[in-house]
Amino acid sequence: MIVRPVRSSDMPALIAMARSTGAGLTSLPANEERLAQRMAWAEQSFRGQAARADADYQFVLETDEGEVVGISAINGAVGLREPWYNYRVGLTVSASRELGIHRENPTLFLANDLTGNTEVCSLFLDAKYRHNGLSGRLLSKARFLFIAEFRELFADKVIAEMRGISDDNARSPFWESLGRHFFKMEFSQADYLTGVGNKAFIAKLMPKFPLYTCFLSEEARAVIGRVHRDTEPALTMLRAEGFTHQGYIDIFDGGAALECETANIRAVRESQTLVLAIGTPGDEAPQFLIHNRKREDCRITVGQARAASGALVVDATTARRLRLAAGAQVRAVPLSAQVGWR
Repeated sequence: MIVRPVRSSDMPALIAMARSTGAGLTSLPANEERLAQRMAWAEQSFRGQAARADADYQFVLETDEGEVVGISAINGAVGLREPWYNYRVGLTVSASRELGIHRENPTLFLANDLTGNTEVCSLFLDAKYRHNGLSGRLLSKARFLFIAEFRELFADKVIAEMRGISDDNARSPFWESLGRHFFKMEFSQADYLTGVGNKAFIAKLMPKFPLYTCFLSEEARAVIGRVHRDTEPALTMLRAEGFTHQGYIDIFDGGAALECETANIRAVRESQTLVLAIGTPGDEAPQFLIHNRKREDCRITVGQARAASGALVVDATTARRLRLAAGAQVRAVPLSAQVGWR
């Protein structure tokens, strides 16, 4: 498989995937107009014609047979055109020595603290391709290799808003206990409106004062900072790349917002530029994430490879997927954090 920039011809596949995601994946709405708009932004972004505030790099995962089975994206910078909201989970202490009372109350503060950061988003993989884990890792981690290659296009911190807890009927405990009191709509409708660009409008109706979580239901408190079961593999991958949860959550479903300094992302920190060589890496060679170092014609894949004397030895199939000949430059990093360079 390869990861490449999205094209307008991918629309049928993207719509099909968007309709199968369920509630909570706000950056992939089942709205053809919105997806077409994002595709247009993506094409401009890959051509270098978009400012960081508007840049939207969308990638698809494509099989050797040409079937599009996944999507992921990078937003150049969030919150520079319209406000970007999160709740910051803080702590309020109430104490009285005379009464012998000491209470620590987790508190939600509406914040714009993550404004200006680069965001990785829209990660979705067709269910048929989730079983081996390799496809998902390629789709997710390819974005970090792209950031490493074009570091000047992105902010000094990267964030990822993770999909929060909701059930099979698109019911979010966090929304039911908080958001529903301010909006006469279902969580799925609020989620959809957010996905088509109305997040700032909805957020304006949220309470601006600190909210004590003790007033939320026990079920709602239990999901704060947690992620949907379908998002747990993505959470594991992001943690392996250096991302951590620093207390910010989504304002609608309470899902964790992760963050990492760009320079500290493993794929950014450890990737190297090498000369491509075509040969036989060997049966014991580790899997590498490999980028052809192009932007508009970007192609990223995973293949067994062996690094030696400034060269990366891959087989002919991997070179063909990258559309490169021997002697071309590539950017590469071991797929697994546990492998490292040998």
